[in-house]
Amino acid sequence: MTATLAEQRKPDRVRRQARLTTALIATVVLLTGIAPLATDMYVPAFPSVAGDLSATATQVQLTLTTFFVGMALGQLIGGPVSDRYGRRRLLLAAVVVMTVASVVCALTPSIGVMMAARFAQGFAGGWAMVIGRAVIVDLARGARLVRVLNVIAGVGGIAPIAGPLLGAVILQVSGWRMSFWAVAALGVAMVVAVLVAVPESLPPRHRHGGGLRTFAIAGRQVLARRRYVGYVLVSGSGMGAIFAYVATSAFVLQSMNGLSPMAYSIDFAANAAGMTVASLVAARLAGRVATRTVIAAGQIAALGAGVAMLVGALWFGTPLPLVIVCFFVLMTAQGLIGPNGGALASAEVPEHPGTGSAVLGFVTWVAAGVIAPIAGLGGQDTAVPMALLMIACMVLSVAGLVLARPAEAPPTAPN
Repeated sequence: MTATLAEQRKPDRVRRQARLTTALIATVVLLTGIAPLATDMYVPAFPSVAGDLSATATQVQLTLTTFFVGMALGQLIGGPVSDRYGRRRLLLAAVVVMTVASVVCALTPSIGVMMAARFAQGFAGGWAMVIGRAVIVDLARGARLVRVLNVIAGVGGIAPIAGPLLGAVILQVSGWRMSFWAVAALGVAMVVAVLVAVPESLPPRHRHGGGLRTFAIAGRQVLARRRYVGYVLVSGSGMGAIFAYVATSAFVLQSMNGLSPMAYSIDFAANAAGMTVASLVAARLAGRVATRTVIAAGQIAALGAGVAMLVGALWFGTPLPLVIVCFFVLMTAQGLIGPNGGALASAEVPEHPGTGSAVLGFVTWVAAGVIAPIAGLGGQDTAVPMALLMIACMVLSVAGLVLARPAEAPPTAPN
């Protein structure tokens, strides 16, 4: 009987030992930097990659698509698997695979190998990102969870600011392969950080056994939560608006308005900084202002930016001052929408944190992969498709917030 009690108490001791530390949060910030660094450092080098590997522009573009597909699948699968087997070992394995895939990208002899390595890099990176998020959900609740996820998003916003600038510097002093060596070096740093700072946050008694059948059951359970689905729509649609901007901003600012590449990079960084500051402000507001109110404020601002962009594109020739302001407002507003929507979605499914994070990550990156090519269908001489997508994404985001509204309390019976 004594041994049985000891076995029952052991998981609780493990849970108490797994604490949310500054080092753990910093490690998760590193994990969230995988996607923007592996993308933004590499995109400016597309022409060089095509020349070196004797590939077409379309083939090089597909290396970005395979990365996004890998990210989506990695997040979809990694969360539920970690719900069954625990977080720490799987997180460590994912970071190692991502690092090895980055080395393969740096050494690739052909575009085919590059596509395969980029898929593996994205899959492992998505796997690591969703497990890192699940660790946070394991260890934080309520306003603290919202605050920590906003801090992670805010500090992690440094990556999309630094990515294109760092990539441009690398291209000036070296070749495109050095970008992947830089990501591989970051991977090595992540391995060390996980070993030092990330505890096992999911004790055995809190894990969900089973294989694909259990995953399917858990997936149905989280998708049956109306409010969870609503908040996933809030966050995923916000990501769609971001990638409508990412996919076409270079054409709108450079081709249509004559901005130099350096000026464009500065503007891109300023917009990312706006999103970062907004995320940090949202973190300070957690527990003081209703999170749904903060999200709604961001949605109204982003929707207004989309409408203004459409009016400017249709009747005023897409003037540069209007474009700069609209892009800044759109991206800053996403700092209020995405992290808060994701935090509220996770809070709705505390019994399946891995699966909840996986579905959220999958929807987010599918939105990114679908919206980006659609935004460019109009070519490089019009901003109308981008503006329409910005508006459509924000309307969907608002619909998600409405869908996730709290249930009304039943009326009190009269005395």
